[in-house]
Amino acid sequence: MTTISPCLWFDDNLEEAATFYTAIFPNSSVGDLARLPSGDAMAGEFDLDGLTFRGINGGPMHAEFTEAISFSVTCQDQAEVDHYWNSLADGGSESMCGWLKDRFGLSWQIVPTRLFELLSDPNPVRAQAASQAMLSMKKIVVADLEAAADAVG
Repeated sequence: MTTISPCLWFDDNLEEAATFYTAIFPNSSVGDLARLPSGDAMAGEFDLDGLTFRGINGGPMHAEFTEAISFSVTCQDQAEVDHYWNSLADGGSESMCGWLKDRFGLSWQIVPTRLFELLSDPNPVRAQAASQAMLSMKKIVVADLEAAADAVG
């Protein structure tokens, strides 16, 4: 059976990143790590809530991560948004509309399901109001999206 897994290129901190990510996501673990004679990790796998990632410590010869590739985390409620946002943004940088870069430079989208519901509201005025509210946010705040949609109809 063919499988597809993201493979992430780290300068020299694969093991640190794998430990960081697996502490944030439930049902996650660091898998086998191939080690250099020095004991440092060279390559390996980690699972984040059922998705296997591969990683290599390839050194700084390649470009850094960019927003061209990101991982989207769909959250059921504000508590999940807060957990993932606060955990992944720790040591990283916040962007707009639910996007952030973690301390390793990897981009994430932290998105509540309620955002999708509001953006597809059958009333286009409500959907537009929710969209405008989202555009002014860094971390998505569900109550603020709902308030913006409710204010117009």
